[in-house]
This record gives sequence, C-alpha cells and structure tokens, in this order.
Amino acid sequence: MSFAPRAQAQAQSTASPTAGNGTYIATDPLANVRYDNRFDFSLGAAYGHIHAGPVALQGANLGGLDLSASYWFSKHWALEGSGRGYLGTSGVASVGGSNSGQNDVRGPFVSQYLFVAGPEWLGPHNKHGDIMLHVLAGGAHFLSHDWPQTPAGVGFYDNQIAPAAVFGGHIDLNRTSRWVFRVSPDALFTRYGFNYPVVPATSSPHDNWNFGISVGVEYKFKTKR
Repeated sequence: MSFAPRAQAQAQSTASPTAGNGTYIATDPLANVRYDNRFDFSLGAAYGHIHAGPVALQGANLGGLDLSASYWFSKHWALEGSGRGYLGTSGVASVGGSNSGQNDVRGPFVSQYLFVAGPEWLGPHNKHGDIMLHVLAGGAHFLSHDWPQTPAGVGFYDNQIAPAAVFGGHIDLNRTSRWVFRVSPDALFTRYGFNYPVVPATSSPHDNWNFGISVGVEYKFKTKR
C-alpha cells in the first residue's frame, strides 16, 4: 500500500490557505527621506510670552500662528523667513494715581507680530527626524487695545514697530518623505521704546527677552537641488 498520494494531498491542503491569504509585504514610509528638497513650508499653533510694558509686572501669555518658509542653498544651509502673530490679554500697571482711570481697565488685549528672516542650519538628522537651528532678525509690531486709556495710562509700551530677533530652531519628526511634525522652541527678543511722564529716563528703549514655541506641520516640496 502506498501513502504518497495521501501525503501529497495533506501537503496541498496545508499550503493552500497560506497561498490564498497572499504574501505580506513590509513598507517603510520613511524610505524616501533624502533632505534634498529646495523649498519647505511650515504652519503651527504658536505661544509667546511678553511683558506689555516696562512697569507692567504681570506677563502676558499670547497665542497665535507661526508661518515659516525656507529656501535651501545646500544640504545644510538655508534662508528662512517667518511671520508670527500673537494675541491675548495682559494685566495693567498703576502709573497715574487714583484719578487716572486705569482701574477701569480689566485685562485689555495686546498683540505682537514678528516678521523676521535669517540663516537656518541643518544639524543632526536621519530618516526619522532632525534638529535645525536658526537666527532670525527683523521687526516687531506691538499694539495694545486699551481704549479709552492710552498705553501709557495702563503702563504699556506705545503702539509701535521695533527691532526684533528670534534665536532657536526646529525639532522635526518625519512622517513621510514630505510631511513632518515640527516643534519650534525659540527665545524672542524685542526692543520697545516708551515715553511715560512718570518714569525717569523715558527716552531709552527696553530690551525684552521672552520664550516662544510653536507646534505644527512642515511640508517639503518635491523640487530637488
């Protein structure tokens, strides 16, 4: 008696489910990460801390948007431009006495807009992510919404455009070859001037150092260098 046909049938029955289910093929969404793009664009939700005036003891926590773009000259160097807008409320300062009316103002809105540009450097990187550093310089626009008081009446800087700079960078986590999750911590520098009659030496501007951060996404255009 031969058992060969029976063994062959059992082998076929064992193999047939595997063949019917197909073959599993592993794919890597980061396989095409190359760091050779010419342009990139990022948009994030932003936070910035400021002091609205030299005698305003309470800081203002502002929220807004961070819109940035880069043009890459080489693998490690780019020119980056950034526009950032922040809006929120701030505490006021008593600078004018009991009859000045500042006590009628409660948490007025203040806004700050930064428009800066400068060099960007690609640091440690691999297909999973990277660290980038930048130094950006330009201008800041400060605006207080404290009607019916003047900015000086509540201890704020005058509404103005002033020098500004951003020192920091990006921490990127690649999701595909083009889409990136981005966190951008920065030190924000502004140099606002003021003119309060109750403060001596009012003609000198104030240097302000504050912290800002944004969280969002970056898109790398396909165009290669």
